[in-house]
Amino acid sequence: MKAVTTSPPPTPFPVDVVLPCLDEAAALPWVLARIPAGWRAIVVDNGSTDGSAEIARALGATVVREERRGFGAACHAGLLAATADVVCFCDCDASLDPGLLAPFVDEVRAGEADLVLGRRRPQGRGSWPAHARAGNLALSLLLRRRTGLTLRDLGPLRAARRVPLVALGLTDRRSGYPLEMVVRAADAGWRVTEHAVPYLPRSGASKVTGTWRGTWQAVRDMSRVLRDTPQGGTR
Repeated sequence: MKAVTTSPPPTPFPVDVVLPCLDEAAALPWVLARIPAGWRAIVVDNGSTDGSAEIARALGATVVREERRGFGAACHAGLLAATADVVCFCDCDASLDPGLLAPFVDEVRAGEADLVLGRRRPQGRGSWPAHARAGNLALSLLLRRRTGLTLRDLGPLRAARRVPLVALGLTDRRSGYPLEMVVRAADAGWRVTEHAVPYLPRSGASKVTGTWRGTWQAVRDMSRVLRDTPQGGTR
């Protein structure tokens, strides 16, 4: 009888980095080059027309297509596509270096925190417009009243374990998704920490907070999350 050889199952990635993407062709090479070695980049294409998906594939990223427009829709599609024990999130516009996530992951793995956030520190003029900072400050104060967390920022750079994160049952699919994650984590008794990270001028115009109108819409979405998210959850 001829021997049958089988290939060993592929080694799972230790960390998946979810990168929501809408027309970020110019930024993708910089971002993907900074993903730590051995980690997987999951680029969630949210309707790009500039070839972002093709560029991401050519650079070795896993590309997921999310037809429903919205920052939260893209983030959640990436979360559901992830398989690693630890999942990270990072913007895909070159404003944040995904390499900065390494100590976040170490903190989660060591059991010192359940959710780690990056507190953005602007580097140079134009990296964080005044209207966006004002909206973020207002939401941080509302979050403190709602949960007791004394966070200074609700930035997109973050890390947590995948299974508990999915179990939070996040439902927002717009710009309220990052805040809902923190609120549900706090209600579930998670230990949430934040660390300062440099925030660079982004490539291209922001799809969420690039204008006062966009910022106001984001604040409305997030305020609704604070109002509607019930207390309770799982850890």
